[in-house]
Amino acid sequence: MDTTRRNFIAGGLASPMLASAAAPGRPNVLVVVLDDLGCHDLGYLGADDLKTPNIDAIAERGLKFRNWYSNAPVCAPARSSILTGRFPASAGVPDNGSALANGIATIASAVKSAAYRTACFGKWHLGNTDRTAPTGHGFDYFHGFHSGCVDYYSHRYYWGEPRVPNYHDLWRNRTEIFEDGRYLTERITEEAVDYIGRNRNNPFFAYIAYNAPHYPMHAPDKYKAWFPGLAPERLTYAAMIAAVDDGVGRIRGALEAAGLAENTLMFFIGDNGATVEKRAGLDGNFATAGSNGIFKGFKFSLFEGGMHVPGFVSWPARIPRGAWMDQLAMSMDILPTICKATGADVPPRVDGSDILDTIVSGAPSPHKALYWSQGGQLATRRGPWKLVVNGRLYDRRPDGDKPLEGEDAVWLSNLDEDPGETRNLRRQHANLVDELLTELERWREALRKPE
Repeated sequence: MDTTRRNFIAGGLASPMLASAAAPGRPNVLVVVLDDLGCHDLGYLGADDLKTPNIDAIAERGLKFRNWYSNAPVCAPARSSILTGRFPASAGVPDNGSALANGIATIASAVKSAAYRTACFGKWHLGNTDRTAPTGHGFDYFHGFHSGCVDYYSHRYYWGEPRVPNYHDLWRNRTEIFEDGRYLTERITEEAVDYIGRNRNNPFFAYIAYNAPHYPMHAPDKYKAWFPGLAPERLTYAAMIAAVDDGVGRIRGALEAAGLAENTLMFFIGDNGATVEKRAGLDGNFATAGSNGIFKGFKFSLFEGGMHVPGFVSWPARIPRGAWMDQLAMSMDILPTICKATGADVPPRVDGSDILDTIVSGAPSPHKALYWSQGGQLATRRGPWKLVVNGRLYDRRPDGDKPLEGEDAVWLSNLDEDPGETRNLRRQHANLVDELLTELERWREALRKPE
Protein backbone atom coordinates (compact mmCIF):
# COMPACT_ATOMS: atom_id res chain seq x y z
CA MET A 1 0.00 0.00 0.00
CA ASP A 2 1.41 3.38 -1.00
CA THR A 3 0.94 5.62 1.99
CA THR A 4 2.41 8.88 0.73
CA ARG A 5 0.30 11.94 1.33
CA ARG A 6 0.46 12.69 -2.43
CA ASN A 7 -1.40 9.48 -3.21
CA PHE A 8 -3.83 10.11 -0.36
CA ILE A 9 -4.87 13.40 -1.96
CA ALA A 10 -4.61 12.43 -5.60
CA GLY A 11 -6.64 9.25 -5.27
CA GLY A 12 -10.39 9.32 -5.71
CA LEU A 13 -13.17 7.48 -3.99
CA ALA A 14 -12.55 3.76 -4.11
CA SER A 15 -16.24 2.98 -4.55
CA PRO A 16 -19.42 4.86 -5.52
CA MET A 17 -20.93 6.99 -2.77
CA LEU A 18 -24.57 5.88 -2.91
CA ALA A 19 -27.01 6.11 -0.03
CA SER A 20 -28.68 2.97 1.21
CA ALA A 21 -31.99 2.40 -0.51
CA ALA A 22 -33.79 1.51 2.71
CA ALA A 23 -33.33 4.19 5.33
CA PRO A 24 -32.70 2.62 8.77
CA GLY A 25 -34.05 3.86 12.05
CA ARG A 26 -32.12 6.18 14.32
CA PRO A 27 -28.62 4.80 14.83
CA ASN A 28 -26.74 4.17 18.01
CA VAL A 29 -23.61 6.32 18.03
CA LEU A 30 -20.00 5.73 19.08
CA VAL A 31 -17.17 8.24 18.95
CA VAL A 32 -13.83 6.48 19.52
CA VAL A 33 -10.76 8.66 20.12
CA LEU A 34 -7.11 7.66 20.45
CA ASP A 35 -4.62 9.90 22.24
CA ASP A 36 -1.37 11.15 20.63
CA LEU A 37 -1.76 8.63 17.81
CA GLY A 38 0.79 9.01 15.03
CA CYS A 39 -0.69 10.12 11.71
CA HIS A 40 0.73 6.96 10.09
CA ASP A 41 0.29 4.43 12.87
CA LEU A 42 -2.58 2.15 11.86
CA GLY A 43 -2.48 -0.83 9.53
CA TYR A 44 -4.95 0.59 7.02
CA LEU A 45 -2.70 3.66 6.73
CA GLY A 46 0.26 1.48 5.85
CA ALA A 47 2.04 0.91 9.15
CA ASP A 48 3.50 -2.57 8.65
CA ASP A 49 5.21 -2.97 12.04
CA LEU A 50 1.95 -2.59 13.98
CA LYS A 51 -1.06 -4.88 14.20
CA THR A 52 -4.51 -3.29 14.06
CA PRO A 53 -6.71 -5.88 12.31
CA ASN A 54 -9.91 -4.96 14.14
CA ILE A 55 -9.60 -1.24 13.52
CA ASP A 56 -8.66 -1.94 9.89
CA ALA A 57 -11.68 -4.19 9.41
CA ILE A 58 -14.10 -1.51 10.62
CA ALA A 59 -12.37 1.10 8.48
CA GLU A 60 -12.74 -1.12 5.44
CA ARG A 61 -16.47 -1.40 6.11
CA GLY A 62 -16.85 2.37 6.16
CA LEU A 63 -15.52 5.61 4.75
CA LYS A 64 -11.87 6.52 5.28
CA PHE A 65 -10.84 10.17 5.23
CA ARG A 66 -7.66 11.28 3.53
CA ASN A 67 -8.08 14.81 4.85
CA TRP A 68 -9.48 14.54 8.36
CA TYR A 69 -8.17 17.24 10.69
CA SER A 70 -8.26 17.83 14.40
CA ASN A 71 -9.28 21.33 15.47
CA ALA A 72 -6.13 21.53 17.58
CA PRO A 73 -2.76 19.78 17.85
CA VAL A 74 -3.09 19.21 21.59
CA CYS A 75 -5.43 17.20 23.78
CA ALA A 76 -7.97 19.35 25.64
CA PRO A 77 -8.68 21.88 22.87
CA ALA A 78 -9.05 19.03 20.39
CA ARG A 79 -11.53 17.24 22.67
CA SER A 80 -13.52 20.39 23.30
CA SER A 81 -14.15 20.65 19.56
CA ILE A 82 -15.08 16.99 19.21
CA LEU A 83 -17.69 17.30 21.95
CA THR A 84 -19.06 20.81 21.33
CA GLY A 85 -18.77 21.29 17.57
CA ARG A 86 -16.96 24.57 18.22
CA PHE A 87 -13.53 25.99 17.60
CA PRO A 88 -11.52 25.56 20.82
CA ALA A 89 -11.53 29.28 21.59
CA SER A 90 -15.30 29.40 21.10
CA ALA A 91 -15.63 26.48 23.50
CA GLY A 92 -13.47 28.31 26.04
CA VAL A 93 -10.73 25.68 25.88
CA PRO A 94 -7.85 27.27 23.94
CA ASP A 95 -5.23 25.24 25.82
CA ASN A 96 -4.75 22.31 28.18
CA GLY A 97 -5.36 24.36 31.30
CA SER A 98 -9.01 25.20 30.69
CA ALA A 99 -12.21 23.39 31.67
CA LEU A 100 -15.31 23.18 29.51
CA ALA A 101 -17.78 25.52 31.15
CA ASN A 102 -21.11 24.15 32.30
CA GLY A 103 -23.91 25.22 29.97
CA ILE A 104 -21.97 24.76 26.74
CA ALA A 105 -23.83 22.08 24.80
CA THR A 106 -22.11 18.79 23.95
CA ILE A 107 -22.98 15.83 21.76
CA ALA A 108 -24.26 14.15 24.92
CA SER A 109 -26.61 16.94 25.94
CA ALA A 110 -27.85 17.33 22.35
CA VAL A 111 -28.78 13.68 21.80
CA LYS A 112 -30.03 13.30 25.37
CA SER A 113 -32.82 15.70 24.44
CA ALA A 114 -33.70 13.24 21.65
CA ALA A 115 -34.13 10.41 24.19
CA TYR A 116 -30.66 8.90 23.80
CA ARG A 117 -28.80 7.43 26.74
CA THR A 118 -25.27 8.77 27.05
CA ALA A 119 -21.96 7.52 28.46
CA CYS A 120 -18.33 8.60 28.56
CA PHE A 121 -15.45 6.16 29.00
CA GLY A 122 -11.77 6.98 29.49
CA LYS A 123 -10.07 10.35 29.22
CA TRP A 124 -12.08 13.52 29.85
CA HIS A 125 -9.49 16.32 30.36
CA LEU A 126 -12.14 19.05 30.34
CA GLY A 127 -12.79 19.63 34.04
CA ASN A 128 -13.12 17.81 37.37
CA THR A 129 -15.86 19.61 39.29
CA ASP A 130 -19.52 18.67 39.57
CA ARG A 131 -20.34 21.19 36.84
CA THR A 132 -17.43 20.50 34.50
CA ALA A 133 -17.07 16.71 34.74
CA PRO A 134 -18.85 14.51 32.16
CA THR A 135 -21.98 14.18 34.27
CA GLY A 136 -22.20 17.98 34.23
CA HIS A 137 -22.19 17.95 30.44
CA GLY A 138 -25.03 15.61 29.54
CA PHE A 139 -23.50 12.20 30.21
CA ASP A 140 -25.64 9.79 32.21
CA TYR A 141 -22.66 7.59 33.04
CA PHE A 142 -18.91 8.09 33.32
CA HIS A 143 -16.04 5.69 33.97
CA GLY A 144 -12.62 7.21 33.51
CA PHE A 145 -10.28 9.99 34.61
CA HIS A 146 -10.43 13.78 34.58
CA SER A 147 -6.81 14.79 33.97
CA GLY A 148 -4.62 14.76 30.89
CA CYS A 149 -3.02 11.40 31.60
CA VAL A 150 -2.68 8.79 34.32
CA ASP A 151 -0.57 5.76 35.10
CA TYR A 152 -2.21 2.82 33.31
CA TYR A 153 -2.05 0.56 36.38
CA SER A 154 -2.20 2.79 39.47
CA HIS A 155 -4.43 5.39 37.77
CA ARG A 156 -2.48 8.21 39.32
CA TYR A 157 -1.46 11.56 37.83
CA TYR A 158 2.14 12.37 38.71
CA TRP A 159 3.37 14.97 36.21
CA GLY A 160 2.64 18.14 38.15
CA GLU A 161 4.94 17.95 41.17
CA PRO A 162 5.93 20.06 43.00
CA ARG A 163 3.23 22.46 41.77
CA VAL A 164 0.51 19.79 41.75
CA PRO A 165 0.79 16.87 44.19
CA ASN A 166 0.63 13.31 42.91
CA TYR A 167 -3.02 12.21 43.02
CA HIS A 168 -5.29 9.28 42.19
CA ASP A 169 -7.75 9.89 39.33
CA LEU A 170 -10.28 7.18 38.47
CA TRP A 171 -14.02 7.75 38.79
CA ARG A 172 -17.41 6.22 38.26
CA ASN A 173 -19.74 9.15 37.81
CA ARG A 174 -18.78 11.45 40.74
CA THR A 175 -17.45 8.67 42.99
CA GLU A 176 -13.72 7.96 43.15
CA ILE A 177 -13.05 4.26 42.61
CA PHE A 178 -9.94 2.12 43.03
CA GLU A 179 -8.98 -0.56 40.52
CA ASP A 180 -5.27 -0.79 41.26
CA GLY A 181 -3.37 -3.07 38.93
CA ARG A 182 -6.08 -3.18 36.26
CA TYR A 183 -4.77 -2.08 32.85
CA LEU A 184 -6.80 1.00 31.99
CA THR A 185 -7.17 0.33 28.27
CA GLU A 186 -8.80 -2.99 29.08
CA ARG A 187 -11.05 -1.42 31.70
CA ILE A 188 -12.27 1.22 29.22
CA THR A 189 -13.15 -1.58 26.82
CA GLU A 190 -14.89 -3.67 29.48
CA GLU A 191 -17.03 -0.75 30.56
CA ALA A 192 -18.00 0.10 26.98
CA VAL A 193 -18.86 -3.52 26.16
CA ASP A 194 -21.00 -3.84 29.28
CA TYR A 195 -22.78 -0.57 28.46
CA ILE A 196 -23.65 -1.75 24.96
CA GLY A 197 -25.10 -4.98 26.32
CA ARG A 198 -27.18 -3.19 28.92
CA ASN A 199 -28.59 -0.70 26.42
CA ARG A 200 -29.29 -2.92 23.44
CA ASN A 201 -32.97 -1.89 23.53
CA ASN A 202 -32.34 1.85 23.99
CA PRO A 203 -30.76 4.33 21.57
CA PHE A 204 -27.39 5.36 23.01
CA PHE A 205 -24.36 7.55 22.44
CA ALA A 206 -21.00 6.45 23.86
CA TYR A 207 -17.85 8.57 23.81
CA ILE A 208 -14.95 6.10 24.14
CA ALA A 209 -11.76 8.08 24.72
CA TYR A 210 -8.81 5.72 25.02
CA ASN A 211 -5.75 7.35 26.58
CA ALA A 212 -3.42 5.12 24.55
CA PRO A 213 -0.85 5.59 23.17
CA HIS A 214 -0.30 8.70 25.33
CA TYR A 215 2.47 8.45 27.92
CA PRO A 216 3.27 6.90 30.37
CA MET A 217 4.35 4.11 28.05
CA HIS A 218 2.77 1.06 29.70
CA ALA A 219 1.56 -2.14 28.08
CA PRO A 220 0.92 -5.72 29.24
CA ASP A 221 3.58 -8.30 28.38
CA LYS A 222 1.06 -10.31 26.34
CA TYR A 223 0.93 -7.50 23.79
CA LYS A 224 4.63 -6.74 23.90
CA ALA A 225 5.27 -10.37 22.96
CA TRP A 226 3.66 -9.70 19.57
CA PHE A 227 6.48 -7.36 18.51
CA PRO A 228 9.82 -9.00 19.40
CA GLY A 229 11.80 -7.29 16.65
CA LEU A 230 10.92 -3.69 17.43
CA ALA A 231 13.08 -1.17 19.26
CA PRO A 232 11.99 -0.75 22.90
CA GLU A 233 10.04 2.51 22.50
CA ARG A 234 8.26 1.44 19.33
CA LEU A 235 7.56 -1.98 20.83
CA THR A 236 5.70 -0.55 23.83
CA TYR A 237 3.87 1.92 21.62
CA ALA A 238 2.81 -0.88 19.25
CA ALA A 239 1.65 -2.97 22.20
CA MET A 240 -0.44 -0.09 23.56
CA ILE A 241 -2.16 0.31 20.19
CA ALA A 242 -2.65 -3.46 19.95
CA ALA A 243 -4.49 -3.37 23.28
CA VAL A 244 -6.80 -0.68 21.88
CA ASP A 245 -7.29 -2.73 18.72
CA ASP A 246 -8.32 -5.74 20.80
CA GLY A 247 -10.74 -3.45 22.61
CA VAL A 248 -12.23 -2.14 19.38
CA GLY A 249 -12.70 -5.75 18.26
CA ARG A 250 -14.55 -6.53 21.49
CA ILE A 251 -16.76 -3.46 21.07
CA ARG A 252 -17.61 -4.52 17.54
CA GLY A 253 -18.39 -8.01 18.86
CA ALA A 254 -20.72 -6.55 21.48
CA LEU A 255 -22.57 -4.60 18.80
CA GLU A 256 -22.92 -7.72 16.68
CA ALA A 257 -24.13 -9.81 19.62
CA ALA A 258 -26.74 -7.17 20.39
CA GLY A 259 -27.85 -6.99 16.75
CA LEU A 260 -26.72 -3.36 16.54
CA ALA A 261 -23.70 -3.48 14.23
CA GLU A 262 -25.46 -2.49 11.00
CA ASN A 263 -27.21 0.52 12.45
CA THR A 264 -24.43 1.97 14.60
CA LEU A 265 -22.73 5.16 13.47
CA MET A 266 -19.08 5.16 14.57
CA PHE A 267 -16.55 7.95 14.20
CA PHE A 268 -12.96 6.84 14.84
CA ILE A 269 -10.30 9.57 15.09
CA GLY A 270 -7.04 10.66 16.69
CA ASP A 271 -6.96 13.80 18.82
CA ASN A 272 -3.58 15.01 17.48
CA GLY A 273 -0.39 13.67 15.97
CA ALA A 274 2.44 11.79 17.63
CA THR A 275 4.52 13.49 20.30
CA VAL A 276 8.27 13.69 20.84
CA GLU A 277 7.95 14.89 24.45
CA LYS A 278 10.78 13.63 26.61
CA ARG A 279 8.35 12.25 29.20
CA ALA A 280 7.22 9.82 26.48
CA GLY A 281 10.83 8.84 25.69
CA LEU A 282 13.61 6.92 27.39
CA ASP A 283 16.58 8.13 29.43
CA GLY A 284 15.48 11.76 29.25
CA ASN A 285 15.64 11.82 25.46
CA PHE A 286 13.03 12.94 22.96
CA ALA A 287 10.46 10.24 22.23
CA THR A 288 10.83 8.27 19.03
CA ALA A 289 7.90 5.82 19.19
CA GLY A 290 5.12 7.52 17.22
CA SER A 291 5.32 8.15 13.48
CA ASN A 292 3.68 10.97 11.56
CA GLY A 293 4.99 9.52 8.31
CA ILE A 294 6.05 12.21 5.85
CA PHE A 295 4.10 14.92 7.66
CA LYS A 296 6.01 17.87 9.10
CA GLY A 297 5.88 18.62 12.83
CA PHE A 298 4.47 16.82 15.85
CA LYS A 299 1.95 17.30 18.63
CA PHE A 300 1.48 21.04 19.41
CA SER A 301 2.40 22.05 15.83
CA LEU A 302 0.04 23.50 13.23
CA PHE A 303 2.04 21.85 10.48
CA GLU A 304 0.43 18.66 9.18
CA GLY A 305 2.05 16.32 11.70
CA GLY A 306 0.29 18.05 14.56
CA MET A 307 -3.32 17.79 13.47
CA HIS A 308 -3.77 15.88 10.19
CA VAL A 309 -5.01 12.80 12.01
CA PRO A 310 -6.42 9.36 11.14
CA GLY A 311 -10.17 9.36 10.74
CA PHE A 312 -12.91 7.12 9.42
CA VAL A 313 -16.65 6.74 9.84
CA SER A 314 -18.63 3.51 9.76
CA TRP A 315 -22.40 3.08 9.44
CA PRO A 316 -23.00 -0.14 7.49
CA ALA A 317 -26.71 0.57 7.02
CA ARG A 318 -25.99 3.87 5.24
CA ILE A 319 -22.37 4.21 4.19
CA PRO A 320 -20.90 2.13 1.33
CA ARG A 321 -17.97 -0.09 2.16
CA GLY A 322 -14.36 0.53 1.28
CA ALA A 323 -14.57 4.15 0.15
CA TRP A 324 -11.98 6.89 0.60
CA MET A 325 -12.92 10.57 0.78
CA ASP A 326 -10.59 13.39 -0.23
CA GLN A 327 -12.79 16.25 0.88
CA LEU A 328 -11.94 18.34 3.93
CA ALA A 329 -13.49 17.51 7.29
CA MET A 330 -12.59 18.10 10.92
CA SER A 331 -13.50 17.15 14.44
CA MET A 332 -16.02 19.92 15.07
CA ASP A 333 -18.17 18.43 12.28
CA ILE A 334 -18.95 15.37 14.39
CA LEU A 335 -21.59 17.03 16.60
CA PRO A 336 -23.80 18.51 13.85
CA THR A 337 -23.47 15.32 11.81
CA ILE A 338 -24.58 13.17 14.73
CA CYS A 339 -27.47 15.54 15.37
CA LYS A 340 -28.61 15.14 11.77
CA ALA A 341 -28.35 11.35 11.93
CA THR A 342 -30.19 11.03 15.26
CA GLY A 343 -32.83 13.71 14.72
CA ALA A 344 -31.50 15.82 17.59
CA ASP A 345 -31.57 19.60 17.38
CA VAL A 346 -28.21 21.24 16.67
CA PRO A 347 -27.28 23.43 19.65
CA PRO A 348 -26.76 27.17 19.12
CA ARG A 349 -23.36 28.64 18.31
CA VAL A 350 -21.94 25.53 16.68
CA ASP A 351 -19.04 26.20 14.28
CA GLY A 352 -18.83 22.74 12.68
CA SER A 353 -20.72 21.58 9.62
CA ASP A 354 -23.11 18.70 9.08
CA ILE A 355 -21.28 16.34 6.70
CA LEU A 356 -23.85 13.54 6.69
CA ASP A 357 -24.72 14.00 3.01
CA THR A 358 -21.01 14.14 2.21
CA ILE A 359 -20.23 10.81 3.85
CA VAL A 360 -23.42 9.03 2.73
CA SER A 361 -23.92 10.27 -0.83
CA GLY A 362 -20.74 12.12 -1.79
CA ALA A 363 -22.18 15.64 -1.62
CA PRO A 364 -19.58 18.42 -1.69
CA SER A 365 -17.94 19.22 1.61
CA PRO A 366 -19.42 22.33 3.22
CA HIS A 367 -15.89 23.52 4.00
CA LYS A 368 -14.34 26.07 1.69
CA ALA A 369 -11.44 26.52 4.09
CA LEU A 370 -10.22 25.31 7.50
CA TYR A 371 -8.70 27.48 10.22
CA TRP A 372 -6.61 26.94 13.35
CA SER A 373 -5.12 28.94 16.20
CA GLN A 374 -2.86 27.36 18.80
CA GLY A 375 -0.17 28.73 21.08
CA GLY A 376 0.63 31.80 18.98
CA GLN A 377 0.46 29.84 15.71
CA LEU A 378 -2.18 30.42 13.03
CA ALA A 379 -2.98 28.28 10.01
CA THR A 380 -5.49 27.88 7.23
CA ARG A 381 -6.07 25.37 4.46
CA ARG A 382 -8.02 26.15 1.28
CA GLY A 383 -7.99 23.49 -1.40
CA PRO A 384 -4.40 22.29 -1.75
CA TRP A 385 -2.97 25.46 -0.19
CA LYS A 386 -1.85 25.51 3.43
CA LEU A 387 -0.57 28.64 5.17
CA VAL A 388 1.12 28.50 8.59
CA VAL A 389 2.00 31.69 10.47
CA ASN A 390 4.54 31.63 13.32
CA GLY A 391 4.67 27.86 12.98
CA ARG A 392 6.51 25.66 15.44
CA LEU A 393 7.65 22.13 14.71
CA TYR A 394 7.93 20.69 18.23
CA ASP A 395 10.42 18.22 16.85
CA ARG A 396 13.54 16.66 18.36
CA ARG A 397 15.77 19.72 18.03
CA PRO A 398 16.63 21.66 21.22
CA ASP A 399 14.85 24.73 19.81
CA GLY A 400 12.01 22.78 18.24
CA ASP A 401 9.46 24.59 20.40
CA LYS A 402 10.52 27.99 19.06
CA PRO A 403 8.59 29.68 16.22
CA LEU A 404 10.14 29.69 12.77
CA GLU A 405 11.72 33.04 11.96
CA GLY A 406 12.41 35.34 9.01
CA GLU A 407 10.99 34.18 5.70
CA ASP A 408 9.73 30.98 7.29
CA ALA A 409 7.52 32.76 9.81
CA VAL A 410 4.94 32.72 7.00
CA TRP A 411 4.99 29.32 5.29
CA LEU A 412 2.92 28.46 2.22
CA SER A 413 2.69 24.91 0.88
CA ASN A 414 0.83 23.18 -1.92
CA LEU A 415 -0.17 19.91 -0.25
CA ASP A 416 -1.04 18.22 -3.54
CA GLU A 417 2.54 18.66 -4.70
CA ASP A 418 4.34 18.76 -1.36
CA PRO A 419 2.39 16.94 1.38
CA GLY A 420 5.41 17.12 3.69
CA GLU A 421 5.42 20.94 3.61
CA THR A 422 9.11 20.92 2.69
CA ARG A 423 9.14 23.96 0.38
CA ASN A 424 8.03 27.46 1.32
CA LEU A 425 6.23 28.99 -1.67
CA ARG A 426 5.37 32.34 -0.13
CA ARG A 427 7.49 34.36 -2.59
CA GLN A 428 6.28 32.46 -5.66
CA HIS A 429 2.65 33.15 -4.69
CA ALA A 430 2.77 36.48 -2.85
CA ASN A 431 -0.76 37.51 -3.86
CA LEU A 432 -2.19 34.23 -2.60
CA VAL A 433 -0.34 34.65 0.70
CA ASP A 434 -1.85 38.12 1.14
CA GLU A 435 -5.31 36.74 0.39
CA LEU A 436 -4.98 33.86 2.84
CA LEU A 437 -3.54 36.13 5.53
CA THR A 438 -6.52 38.46 5.15
CA GLU A 439 -8.98 35.57 5.39
CA LEU A 440 -7.16 34.17 8.42
CA GLU A 441 -7.26 37.51 10.21
CA ARG A 442 -10.97 37.94 9.43
CA TRP A 443 -11.62 34.50 10.85
CA ARG A 444 -9.69 35.28 14.02
CA GLU A 445 -11.52 38.58 14.51
CA ALA A 446 -14.89 36.89 13.98
CA LEU A 447 -14.10 33.99 16.31
CA ARG A 448 -16.89 33.89 18.86
CA LYS A 449 -16.04 33.91 22.52
CA PRO A 450 -17.69 31.39 24.84
CA GLU A 451 -20.87 32.60 26.51
